[in-house]
Amino acid sequence: MTARAGTAPAVALVVAGLACQEVGASLAYLLFPQVGPLGMVMLRLVFSALVLLAIARPRLRGHARGDWFGVLWFGVVLAVMNGLFYLALERLTLGVTVTIEVLGPLVLSIIASRRASAWLWAALAFVGVVALGGGGWDRLDPWGVVFALGAAASWALYILASARVGAAFPKLDGLALAMTAGAVIALPFGLVDAGAALLRPELLALGAAVAVLSSTIPYAFELIALRRLPASAFAILMSLAPATACLAGFVLLGQRLTPLELAGIALVIAASIGAVRAAGRHARQAVEPVG
Repeated sequence: MTARAGTAPAVALVVAGLACQEVGASLAYLLFPQVGPLGMVMLRLVFSALVLLAIARPRLRGHARGDWFGVLWFGVVLAVMNGLFYLALERLTLGVTVTIEVLGPLVLSIIASRRASAWLWAALAFVGVVALGGGGWDRLDPWGVVFALGAAASWALYILASARVGAAFPKLDGLALAMTAGAVIALPFGLVDAGAALLRPELLALGAAVAVLSSTIPYAFELIALRRLPASAFAILMSLAPATACLAGFVLLGQRLTPLELAGIALVIAASIGAVRAAGRHARQAVEPVG
């Protein structure tokens, strides 16, 4: 299999995962009045863990102590990242929240890559990220920005933790175990935030739908993609998130886009495509014989 053949499916998985994630985030936003942001986090992680455990049926034997530490750390990152994201989403629009959050992977892409082209694509994506917030930065809730920045840092840690667990555990085993750890961590906070709403079957069903769309499908796709893409290329590719978030917010939540935001989407997409193409060329050069 050529490098291009291996890279293209990974890119498709990341894009599909992002689309599912933002549709799920839109649905979660609509449920905040009933279950609260932390209640939504709990439902998302609990149902995701149940689905992944049923699918993966992970083996618990044959792993080193360091592997289990990686799973626990991944679970902590999942709980914190989702909690901060939903707390930010409660105060900011979906597009602006994801726009700020994606700064984490962008910074990681610069740190992880030693190639000069990474700076070019990261800079272009950063300009797009700034443009995506056009017209709305002066109205941002301060706590919402703080939570979104925390989610950005957590997202960068998520990429690293996911790659580590994916290398130590086969298939989706590590993700299932980490999601279970994250669900346990989120459980007490979610019970307090959601309260009696957890007794309503329709809300539980919607929470399960959010879990599948926002966690199960995207995280599984990303875990597989991380085995085929360099961390730096994956991080810049995640810059597509603001574009999909703005589109989902417009279609599902009625959040309109300004011309400047549309220009930002175009810049982010261009940066992502450029980064992936550059990564593909680098991979082909690495496997081609010299002379």
